[in-house]
Amino acid sequence: QLQLVESGGGLVQPEGSLRLSCAASGSIFSALSMGWYRQAPRKQRELVASITSSGSTNYADSVKGRFTISRDNAKNTVYLQINSLKPEDTAVYYCNAIRLGLRGAWGQGTQVTVSS
Repeated sequence: QLQLVESGGGLVQPEGSLRLSCAASGSIFSALSMGWYRQAPRKQRELVASITSSGSTNYADSVKGRFTISRDNAKNTVYLQINSLKPEDTAVYYCNAIRLGLRGAWGQGTQVTVSS
């Protein structure tokens, strides 16, 4: 089963940048479409970026042009480069497979807080 560990979050000022990492275990990682999700306080978890096994990407409108998802299949790792951070980006960020039936248990996520 897919196991996931997110890292790289922190407290940053508006317009700052962060690079999040998600280390995944499991031999099927390279075949999976993966996504970065986030959950802000009192809101539903939402998908913000996804990447297919071949590297095609897609983004939520709210992050398009600011977030970049990438993956390194040799390292079983997915990355999320976040630029031009806004206070509304404050959330816990998680990674997981896109396909519901292939998802692992949700990890603890990594907290991103944008504040001056």
